[in-house]
Amino acid sequence: MARTATSTLMERPARKKESDRPAAPPNDKKKESFTYFAPSAENVILVGDFTAWERNPVSLKKQKDGTWKASVSLEAGDHEYRFMVDGEWQDDTQCNERKPNGFGQQNCVRQVK
Repeated sequence: MARTATSTLMERPARKKESDRPAAPPNDKKKESFTYFAPSAENVILVGDFTAWERNPVSLKKQKDGTWKASVSLEAGDHEYRFMVDGEWQDDTQCNERKPNGFGQQNCVRQVK
């Protein structure tokens, strides 16, 4: 007995045009820059409510002038944060708005609009 192969052609669905695709949700996040001046520091990290504090810290990159910098995408609203410089909590001297944090110190507050 000879076997015969049967092939069936499957129709491919038509490709959707770019205009047929649903619009992407608007990006409600805004890029915010954080800087800290510490020329002799070995490590500077940013921690806050947007990093689950110390769970997902953001490392700042040291610039030639001794300023540490990082950019973070944040949603609109108020965000509390602090810097950790070589393992020590530090305030953002450029931030004027503060909020008590329950540890006898204050968190800095960044307003994102």
